[in-house]
Amino acid sequence: MTTPEAPPSASRWLEPLLALIVAGGVVWAGYHWITEGFLPQPFFYEPFDIWADWFNTAYWARDPGTYDTWRTIYPPLSFVFLQMFGLEHCYPIATGTDPSAGLMARGCDWPGYVTLHAFFLINAVLVYRIYKKIDPRSAPWRAFALAAGLPMLDGLERGNLIIVSFTCLVLAYGPLLRSARLRWVFAGLAINFKVYLIAALFPLLLRRKWRWVEGALVATVMIYLLSYAWLGRGTPKEIVDNILSFNDQLGAAQLLDLWYATTYRALLSLLGSSNFPMMDIIGSRNVDLLLVLIPAIQYTVQASLIAAAVAIWLRPEVVPLYRVINIGLMLALITSEAGGYTQAYFIFFIFMERWKGFGIKWAIVAAYVLSIPLDIPLDRSLPVVRPAYFPNTTIIVNYYIMLGPFVRPLIVLTIAFAIACATLRTVWLDSRANGWRDRWRFAPDVTPRVTDAALDGQAAASADAR
Repeated sequence: MTTPEAPPSASRWLEPLLALIVAGGVVWAGYHWITEGFLPQPFFYEPFDIWADWFNTAYWARDPGTYDTWRTIYPPLSFVFLQMFGLEHCYPIATGTDPSAGLMARGCDWPGYVTLHAFFLINAVLVYRIYKKIDPRSAPWRAFALAAGLPMLDGLERGNLIIVSFTCLVLAYGPLLRSARLRWVFAGLAINFKVYLIAALFPLLLRRKWRWVEGALVATVMIYLLSYAWLGRGTPKEIVDNILSFNDQLGAAQLLDLWYATTYRALLSLLGSSNFPMMDIIGSRNVDLLLVLIPAIQYTVQASLIAAAVAIWLRPEVVPLYRVINIGLMLALITSEAGGYTQAYFIFFIFMERWKGFGIKWAIVAAYVLSIPLDIPLDRSLPVVRPAYFPNTTIIVNYYIMLGPFVRPLIVLTIAFAIACATLRTVWLDSRANGWRDRWRFAPDVTPRVTDAALDGQAAASADAR
């Protein structure tokens, strides 16, 4: 039996400290909820809308206007799933087109509560088991920060299906399952829950995983066809049209769209909008500077990720598979705004990294920072009266202009840039030492010089045996 390599001294004290800060944020959020009746910023600004994404979607799973009235971008699987794990009589078909009609079911559909929170707990167990296989010493801190951190808690508070899709993602790309076919099924389920998770699949082509990608795509199509046959609606044209319509709506951002964002898309829209007096607040010169500087930073990071992908194609045997997947995911998530809770996806893969090299260390620390459910107030707005679900009454809510919406997307960009630079450096050093010829392409029997912690259940089982 081999003894795991001792972690660097900085990792031994820094990661527990960061996990403790995350825990302090969770305690503060809980205290705020108990005393004030709602979760603090950056959790959702409407205290009455807790679990809205789950129960509103469950309502439209039963209303025939899912795609033409509600204009959803979800594939049929989400609605089939919510039909299966909900009580039918809790969702009487309402008259009209109220997008929040499902909120009335929150006091009735108890299987919905149980299913949502059961998947949340399952995710916590899964990520701990995965991280324990990779590095037992850092596993408790990283698993806690991910499972109880801001992105996952925000997804839980919203009742968003990211909680279910995340389960599918970790089973598809983590080292827990041995069966490749079963992994394909979970990859297909993940894509059918969240279409943009196809960005986690195609990077496998950089590692020449042709059969794996083919099997997962077949599973994706089969799951779509079965769920479409069950639901009876949700054609590809309807989904694509609604996605395009949704993107057009994001182009006209409001101030509240800055609340918990992963990208600067909403901020750029507000900077260039005549409906919000941003020039009066920060000055026209600063607005012009930001309109040039922010896109320049974004394009630089996107270019670095593309360059890293090219480097992986040339030298696939030296880059760990979890980083290959993450590069595709981060390219998708920094290009299009999909919600703050989506940060849980790439943080999962960041926490698979070893504490080695400045770029990777920065990415790990930044992932902990993104997991802290706290924000720093810059200014306070006028208090407003809002209905709250749990106190079941109206409460006075104080909203703040926070630092997070302006800094959090930059942290995400630095994580993407860090893993791209770390990948380019790895490929450069290996090519200098071993030559530039693409040995993987011309000699498929060449053994990878990194261990695949993902998509390699047999290797994980062998490691356990040792």
